[in-house]
Amino acid sequence: MLLSRYEWVIAKRYLLPGKGEGFIFLVASISLVAVMLGVAALIVVMSVMNGFRAELFDKIVGLNGHAVIQGYGGRLPDWRDLLEETRETEGVVSASPLIEMPLAGIYNGRVEAVLVRGMLTQDILSNDTLDGKTVAGDLGALAPGSDRVAIGSRLAQTLGAQLGSRVTLMNPQGRSTPFGTVPREISYEVAAIFEVGVYDYDKAFVIMPMEDAQTLMLLGDQIGMIEIQTNDAQNVQQIIAPLYPKIDGRAEITDWKSMNASLFETLQVERVVMFVILSIIILVAVFNILSSLIMLVRAKTRDIAILRTMGASRASLTRIFVTVGTSIGALGIAAGILLGLIAIYFRQNVINFVQTITGQNLWDPSIRFLTELPARTDPMEVFGIAMLALLFSFLATLYPAFKAASTDPVQVLRYE
Repeated sequence: MLLSRYEWVIAKRYLLPGKGEGFIFLVASISLVAVMLGVAALIVVMSVMNGFRAELFDKIVGLNGHAVIQGYGGRLPDWRDLLEETRETEGVVSASPLIEMPLAGIYNGRVEAVLVRGMLTQDILSNDTLDGKTVAGDLGALAPGSDRVAIGSRLAQTLGAQLGSRVTLMNPQGRSTPFGTVPREISYEVAAIFEVGVYDYDKAFVIMPMEDAQTLMLLGDQIGMIEIQTNDAQNVQQIIAPLYPKIDGRAEITDWKSMNASLFETLQVERVVMFVILSIIILVAVFNILSSLIMLVRAKTRDIAILRTMGASRASLTRIFVTVGTSIGALGIAAGILLGLIAIYFRQNVINFVQTITGQNLWDPSIRFLTELPARTDPMEVFGIAMLALLFSFLATLYPAFKAASTDPVQVLRYE
């Protein structure tokens, strides 16, 4: 909106408090603060929701792949040919053999349910989710036949195990004897402790070389599944479609969307609901702009009448008051973006501070899945929020601006 020089002068004059206009200025200031808080809240919440979904996706898919070919009964015989065919499928970045079995972990009389994962040594060392997440020990020590494992940090705390401790893994499907089935128990040295940041994984995962897992679970040369990574996680179903005829009667394919459908759908619904609710907060905030402009028009009725007699057009007065209201909204939006980014940067410090003051655990990883509050700010989303708030601010100025433009100078100045 282009304003002439005198229109800018009048608009700036109305943005500043005049004599006897302290209350109007107070309402305008409250409007600015309300818009700022609404924009900041929307940016923070949307960034946290984005970060929560992205972190969960990265962690879950990083350990479970975009899809898995799982053998019936947890066994996949003759898997080497299928592995090569999977790797040669267009769109597949990598395919890795994997064994996964829920067992029991025992240490110093403590028993915990664990999820044992047998992986090739090179896959353990090259896994992006595990890379740099070791808090003690070295994943490179997990060599076939070494009787060494890596466990999650939460599991280590629960069992009381440390680096070098020997944890016993019990497989209830042991060997049959004349006296019944004897569970298979093998003791392993804890060579590494990792923390990937997902509570359920850190509390249950035990990672070992695949050859050792085959021995523990009496699988022989068989594996449990093949983990698949693709170049496009969103189109994973189309990429793995050619594999269905090759596994018919041998195994089934499950992609990440099916494995975690309820979780990610819930996050998407919450994201939309939070956006709508916080958008309403911004809408309520701009009503303060409407009320402050209405009071300003009432207070400036005589000035408006004089401007009209001096030749100011209705369009000119409309532009002046639209500029005043939109400027308040724009200042609030700019301050809100700054406040939101600061809050996101110090989010974990804020949570820790509030937890210290209240004595309450606001971020329980056993409930929230992740050990820390994540955030991922989308610049386009921030731009959209700013434009939405600016649109609301602009719409809130139209009625008082048209009201000011329709002022009849004859009626106002009749008794002057």
